[in-house]
Amino acid sequence: MAEGKEDQMADKTPPPEMKVKSEAKLILYHWTQSFTSQKVRLVIAEKGLKCEEHDVSLPLSEHNEPWFMRLNASGEVPVLIHKENIICDATQIIDYLEDTFMNEKTPRLMPEEGSMYYPRVQHYRELLDSLPMDAYTHGCILHPELAVDSMIPAYATTRIRSQIGNTESELKKLAEENPDLQEAYIAKQKRLKSKLMDHDNIKYLQKILDELEKVLDQVETELQRRNEETPENGHQPWLCGEFFSLADVSLAVTLHRLKFIGLARRSNNGSREDE
Repeated sequence: MAEGKEDQMADKTPPPEMKVKSEAKLILYHWTQSFTSQKVRLVIAEKGLKCEEHDVSLPLSEHNEPWFMRLNASGEVPVLIHKENIICDATQIIDYLEDTFMNEKTPRLMPEEGSMYYPRVQHYRELLDSLPMDAYTHGCILHPELAVDSMIPAYATTRIRSQIGNTESELKKLAEENPDLQEAYIAKQKRLKSKLMDHDNIKYLQKILDELEKVLDQVETELQRRNEETPENGHQPWLCGEFFSLADVSLAVTLHRLKFIGLARRSNNGSREDE
């Protein structure tokens, strides 16, 4: 690690906004290009909530810095702070926002439990959220031959391999320098190594790409049902009905990511690329 970077990290102190506050203020730690961060930001926008946002740069490894690891021991974005609550998982953040902000001025993105729409939305939300998007992203960077019309820069393949190696060394050093976080850093180092082995394994990637096509086929069938249910009224059908739901949040962010990494044509010989 460069000396300048070491000095920056040594001098890095948690921003004052990191402290858990008692007032009803939403504070989001995220990274712009993080897939899970994008889902949370879309929910916040759709619900019309005011939120104070702070970038945690993944390229600069800010998510590995001690101040952030103390906030979230897994060292992953996004993290939401509200009142005395710290929520570190994107799905849990979204559920928290749905359950906490329920007044008549705030749109609901999940139907009432017990309604005919609830199981449909829940099914597609869980189905789409089960896709290993980090594996698709890293796989297309490490094996660009899997992608078509990818927006990933050509130099990314070389850069990500060197960055992963540097990150492993960095995590080991941080574990030595921060005894209270040693267990968290070692666990993260092991997860990183395991992910690299999977995400660089072409057989594993082909397997999950086949699973991706099956999921998208199921989504396409459901969208066709919506078109058949409302063929003439002029309303734009969403995935689970004539309302925007958490299933649409998952679908929108998923399709955006697939287009970016060059997997928009993976299904039906490219017919899905413009959807």
